[in-house]
Parts: sequence; C-alpha cells; structure tokens
Amino acid sequence: MTAFFSDERCFWHSGGNYALTAPVGGLVQPLAAGGLPESPETKRRLRNLIEVTGLVRKLHISSAVEADDEALRRVHLADYLSEFKRLSDSGGGELGERTPFGPGGFEIAALSAGLVIAAVDGVLRGTHKNAYALSRPPGHHCLPDTPMGFCLLANIAVAIEAARAAGLAKRVAVVDWDVHHGNGTEAIFAADPDVLTISLHQAGNYPWATGGVDTDAVANVNIPLPPGAGHVAYLHAMERVVRPALRAFEPEIIIIACGYDASGVDPLARMLAGSDTFAAMTRSVMEAADELCDGRLAMAHEGGYSEVHVPFCGHAVLSEMAQSDIVAADPLGARITAHQPDERMNAVYRGLIDEIAVHNGYR
Repeated sequence: MTAFFSDERCFWHSGGNYALTAPVGGLVQPLAAGGLPESPETKRRLRNLIEVTGLVRKLHISSAVEADDEALRRVHLADYLSEFKRLSDSGGGELGERTPFGPGGFEIAALSAGLVIAAVDGVLRGTHKNAYALSRPPGHHCLPDTPMGFCLLANIAVAIEAARAAGLAKRVAVVDWDVHHGNGTEAIFAADPDVLTISLHQAGNYPWATGGVDTDAVANVNIPLPPGAGHVAYLHAMERVVRPALRAFEPEIIIIACGYDASGVDPLARMLAGSDTFAAMTRSVMEAADELCDGRLAMAHEGGYSEVHVPFCGHAVLSEMAQSDIVAADPLGARITAHQPDERMNAVYRGLIDEIAVHNGYR
C-alpha cells in the first residue's frame, strides 16, 4: 500500500506581511486574503479531496516525528539552526528571501522534514513500496545556511542524509519537477557523486541566476524549459533526459520533489501542465523505479499555488502511485488542454529538449 504522511500542524505554518511576493508597504496594499501564495489551502484541500473521493482508503495514512537536531545538522549549519530556533521561540521572523515564519515555525519546519524522512525511510526499509509526504513548508530552495523561496529546511536533503546515516542507501536520485529550479538540493549535493539531482523547471523563473544546462555539480542534470511548455514537452523531457539519466546512474531509490506549479493556472509560472501531465510523469518515474530499484519511490510535496488545481494534480499523482481506479475529474482539465501548444511549438520544445539530451550524452 502507498504511504501518505501528513500532519495538521504543517498547515499551521504562517508568517509575513506580503501581497503575493511583494512586501506590504509603501504603495503595496495588503491583500484581503493576505500573505504569500504559499498557502496551507493547497495542501489541506488535497488532503480533503482524497478523503471525499475515497482514495484515502487506498493509502496508509500516518504522521511522523520532527527531524531532530542531529538529522538537521547533517545538512544545515548550527548557527543557522540556532538563529531560526531563537526567532521562532520569540514570535517568528524572517531569515532569508521570502521565508517568513510565525511562533513555533522551527518545530513545524522540522516536522515537515520529518514527514519526508519517514517517507524515504519506510520505502527503503520495505514497509511501503512507495510513499508521499505532504510536507509544508517546502524545502528544495533552502541552502545549508540560507532559507529562500518559502523553504526553511532542505527536507529532501535531510531525508537523504538520514537514510545514508542509517545505512539504508548510498546512491539516491532526486527528480524535481517543481516549476522553479531546485537550487538548494543541487547545491547541497554538488560535490557528491552518489546523489543525482535532476531539475525540470521554467527557464529564468526562480531563482533567476541558477538552473542552466551547464553546472559545476558532479551528478546533476538541469532541464530549463521555455515558458508555455505543456504536456508534450514535459513527457518528452521525461523520456529523452530524465529516464536515460536515471538509467545511467542506477539509484537505489528515486525521490521526487513534487511541485505542482507547472500547472496551467498557477499564479507563479507560465507553463501548461495539467493533472494528466503529472499523472503521466508519475507513471514514467514509477516504471523507471520498477526497472532500476525495485519500485522504490518517495515523493515530497513542494510548490504549487493554485488552491483549486493543486488538489486535482495531487490526486492524480496519488491515484497513480496507489494504482487505483479512483479518479477526481479535473474541473480545469479541459481549459488547460484547450490551451496546449500547437504542433509547431511542440516541435520547437522537443528540439530544445533533444539538445539538452545530447549535451548530457543521451543520444
């Protein structure tokens, strides 16, 4: 059975005075709904949807313990953790770029990392064939000493190092299909030949200075896609670049940084993926996991800022993971399908992806 790790406390993460991503003040008026687009509602509504459709009965539901200090220090600097905890205990604050938190924010972030640790640990121990962590706050932008982009702790990196410290795995592959470049995960493992990091993302979105095809990381593949890329481009990238990279690396587990902000209605991106795109990418990576590592697959929830669409994208992914016939009809699917690139543009996108494949030696 597919494991699903979540905890209501992760939905209580809050803080900051923003209107979308602009700090409130001067001429920037507060929003009625308030705050950053990284809202608890996208995740809470996903949890609600799987309960309403009955998919929850196909999943093993549980929470997890907070990542402890030892686990966090394998990735993060002690000074950063100490300052984060101090501010959290004193009412909250902000340490990096768009990473506010309120009282208890440190413990909530540690719990988010703990959910990912539990998902990876359970898969590697054979308790579950695959697992999904509904982690919040997200983690793939966070650096060892600097939070950024809504990410306060590097959840996936912390989980990888916990698994390696326990002797459960050595070679790990991370596939990041969040629409923003997974710069934190890439940077943390840049010198590590035993962790492959692959990022599919909208070129030039966020962070603006990272995510190019050429990197200094020893085991890294970046797939920057032009704005407007949709279903065909994402699946072509999976087949021409992601799958060959995984095959060449031969991981013991595949971890997905599972953001849904490539959705065709996401407010922070300009891509055209639908819930069917995320389902198809999940099928592809499950096939790769079956081929390479006995199906061992874990997913950590990252971005995705459409409160309406994220739940349907996540439901499609979880249904695939659980090999369930329970579906949630996507109310925005027809609209996104109608705006897919035409064949001329898809040919352009395929050509760019083919160039990336050749650049990485996949002919």
